[in-house]
Amino acid sequence: MQHRSAKEIAREWALIALGAASYAVGYSFFFYPNGIVPGGVTGIATIVNYLTGAPVGVVSMVINLPLFAFGWKHFGRRFILFSFAATVLIYAFVDSFALLDAAATDNILLAATIGACLNGMGLGCCYLTGATTGGVDIVAKVLRQKYPYVNFGTLIMCINVVIIGAYGLIFKNWEAVMYTIIAQFVVSRAIDTVLYGLNTSKVCYLISQGKSAEIDDAVTSTMHRGVTILSGRGGYTGQSHDVLMCVIKKREITALRKIVKAIDPDAFFIVTDARDVIGNGFGNINEA
Repeated sequence: MQHRSAKEIAREWALIALGAASYAVGYSFFFYPNGIVPGGVTGIATIVNYLTGAPVGVVSMVINLPLFAFGWKHFGRRFILFSFAATVLIYAFVDSFALLDAAATDNILLAATIGACLNGMGLGCCYLTGATTGGVDIVAKVLRQKYPYVNFGTLIMCINVVIIGAYGLIFKNWEAVMYTIIAQFVVSRAIDTVLYGLNTSKVCYLISQGKSAEIDDAVTSTMHRGVTILSGRGGYTGQSHDVLMCVIKKREITALRKIVKAIDPDAFFIVTDARDVIGNGFGNINEA
């Protein structure tokens, strides 16, 4: 097991505290006063609160405790302890902020977008430490062990659809449900921004007839990016040719296009997103 320094441990706990506070601000001052129900256990607890008046944080912890006990048997101690700490902090903040009985805005669209940004940033900070916020995350992780061919995000989405749908059926507030769907999308984008950054990297594949070496030299000499040469063969023609693969920053895509266009305007050029690139001028594996 890799030994972690006191500085690294302090950073992780600070991220969890910051994430918990951000999540709770988004929920307490934007979502809750405007009838926007988040997914997961918080969504279930919100429905219970609207029906009975029971504190959201208390209800959420009651639901989460058996889930954490169940998750202890399936996941490592560190994962459960950090996740439990994040969950306790989130709901302590939620119930504390509820005492203020305040709303940052009564504009439901602003509440959905800004609240979702804060919500997603908070979750992203927690995820950076390797923890989750309990609830459906643990359920989804267990289900994915049994059904590994199902995407983790898909499992979360299916569970959240059931919760949000139940809210709509119980309270007949379909407008809030629609804004909740918008909020869920913004939450996912905010999480990705925290985890992967704004400057998403790109993976580029280039196929050029007779100009591969020139493109390789131009990219390495002017952009200072490494190029990997793959062996390819056309499925239709049967001809062998080199495939150049290069990983670049998003902001560098225009420069690469100019190089390719100047050398071989007929080159076959594919650009795809790369969410997590480590090493050689990109992220540091120790910070991933």
